[in-house]
Amino acid sequence: MALKTFRPLTPTSRFKILPDFAEITKDAPEKKLTETIKRTGGRNNQGRITMRHRGGGHKRRYRIIDFKRSKRGVVAEVLGIEYDPNRSARLALLQYTDGEKAYILAPVGLQVGGKISAGESADPSVGNALPLKSIPLGSSIHNVELTPGRGGQIIRSAGTVAILANREGGFALVKLASGEIRKINENCYATIGQIGNTDHMNVSAGKAGRSRWLGRRPHVRGMVMNPVDHPMGGGQGKSKGGGGRHHPMSPWGQLAKGFKTRRKHKPSDTFIVQRRKAKAKN
Repeated sequence: MALKTFRPLTPTSRFKILPDFAEITKDAPEKKLTETIKRTGGRNNQGRITMRHRGGGHKRRYRIIDFKRSKRGVVAEVLGIEYDPNRSARLALLQYTDGEKAYILAPVGLQVGGKISAGESADPSVGNALPLKSIPLGSSIHNVELTPGRGGQIIRSAGTVAILANREGGFALVKLASGEIRKINENCYATIGQIGNTDHMNVSAGKAGRSRWLGRRPHVRGMVMNPVDHPMGGGQGKSKGGGGRHHPMSPWGQLAKGFKTRRKHKPSDTFIVQRRKAKAKN
């Protein structure tokens, strides 16, 4: 994937950096593999806003993705690479030898016409899904299960990758992109390779309107609100007393910087071998 920049003929094009979509080979999704999405505008079933700054945006259809790689031992051909409006990664449309079609997350290097499969006996090549016990150590993996049979839950966004570092006592030690090393049951499946669309992090919308197309409404700073609306609100103008010197926090008073929000005794703590913010050794 490459990025496009534009001549600064307008304020929008001055800062606009967009993907060139050169890897996309299909314009329309496979209709049988899509379903409608109910748009909530950030409201719950009582009509109350539970997720701020959501609303509007272009209509979308959800693409049904096979995170479980449920067809084992059957070879599939890659028919095309598609854009997915619901996620940062690209999708690969597969067709199995029995005629069934499915979507998977498209890794780097997967080409149209390529052959991939899933199962314990599959080769450890890009796009193939295997249990962690069958993957060579040091391999790059994505779409990793946390519970056998549940389907991939982590390493699913654009450009992300994890490394299979070791195996011991029925568990695989997986190093995540954050630096955290985590124990995962060696019977859990993972897909070989790195998720595609690696330059997604460098995309710049260039204008507010493009964010509105994505369903993102304006994000208002707490400091410019009134005291009744935010702990950091109040004061005259850009105040350093009435609303500026407070530590950054949420509208409900929870500190935003340095305050640990993870539960002290979370059940999954036993599976974390090394924290993502491990203290440096002197």
